Amino acid sequence: MPLITTLANSSARGYGGLLAGAGVANSYESIATTTVGSGGSASISFTSIPSTYTHLQIRFIAKSTTGGSGSTTTSITFNGNAMTKNHYLYANGSSVAAGVGASGDTNNTPLAGYTSIFGAGVIDILEYKNTNINKTIKALGGYDANGAGELALYSNLYATNTNAITSIGLTLLSGNFVQYSQFALYGIKGV
Repeated sequence: MPLITTLANSSARGYGGLLAGAGVANSYESIATTTVGSGGSASISFTSIPSTYTHLQIRFIAKSTTGGSGSTTTSITFNGNAMTKNHYLYANGSSVAAGVGASGDTNNTPLAGYTSIFGAGVIDILEYKNTNINKTIKALGGYDANGAGELALYSNLYATNTNAITSIGLTLLSGNFVQYSQFALYGIKGV
């Protein structure tokens, strides 16, 4: 029997479980995808999210129009409200950092810090429709810059309210998502 953590018992109480291998046949279903056009975009959004799944996942390949500190930082909102607390683990090949953030536009995952390099990532949104808990996310993202890339793991808490999530926004804090950046939202069935 494969090792699977029950997400219903772990998502808001310790960030346990990985969504991969949730144990239900055809458990991932595409809800929506978006590709950034030639003008670029500072943000993307998914709206009118159906309440027919247990969890959500966003997969992306993206890069920023600007480089340097802060250019890879993405703010995520649920129903127009920012995440409130986060934990992070970050590495760039020469240094490692870990910590706790709070309030405002909370960092969720890095994209590419250089205009010539795409980054990739996955954001898991656990129990998004459960109105009895505050929502949590796990995000993993990074990019390779010929030995000078970045990799980050974040966990975030949405403590503003316990409403079901019906819309998600992703916004770069500096610059725009460039043309061909792609974001896909999936619904996940199962536990």
